[in-house]
Amino acid sequence: MKVIKPIMLLLVVSFSFSLISCKDKNESDYHIISDVPDLVMPNNNLSFKEVKNYKNYKIIATHYRTDKNELRYVLANKKAFKSFYKNQPFPEGSKIVKIGWNVEKMKNFGVALEANKIQRIEYMIKDKTRFPKNPGNWGYARFVKKNGAYKSWDKGTASCIACHNLAKNNYFIFSKFQHLQ
Repeated sequence: MKVIKPIMLLLVVSFSFSLISCKDKNESDYHIISDVPDLVMPNNNLSFKEVKNYKNYKIIATHYRTDKNELRYVLANKKAFKSFYKNQPFPEGSKIVKIGWNVEKMKNFGVALEANKIQRIEYMIKDKTRFPKNPGNWGYARFVKKNGAYKSWDKGTASCIACHNLAKNNYFIFSKFQHLQ
């Protein structure tokens, strides 16, 4: 009995430390669900909520639109990320999110620009069931932010489709993965 008590105590302590260790490891694996409004694109029924976890996507590229004075971050879900990384066709369920920010001069470093306020969040999703007639089977959604609130783009997605047709030789995607060398 004297030997069993120390062994039991050792097992309990070991088990407790393993639980603490697991908890610490899991705390670094954040999964963020964004509080996005319940908005839907009028002509294709794509919901803003469909990308409510976009903050967990990986940034694959950035670019600057001179016509809109807008810095854009391009993010991809796991399926799309693999395709970007390997420069391969995108599988069903690929989601690409583009966040457009207006820019301003940095207050503490005036020769640099920085993102200021979000102007829009757009996304595209590869889904041959829902978008069999769209080139590449991509569906598009755009949510514009004005006066602190988002609203669905009311001009439809024809301009998205027409524009992305310019990139048909790159799977209808403009951005390329920006590899760190």
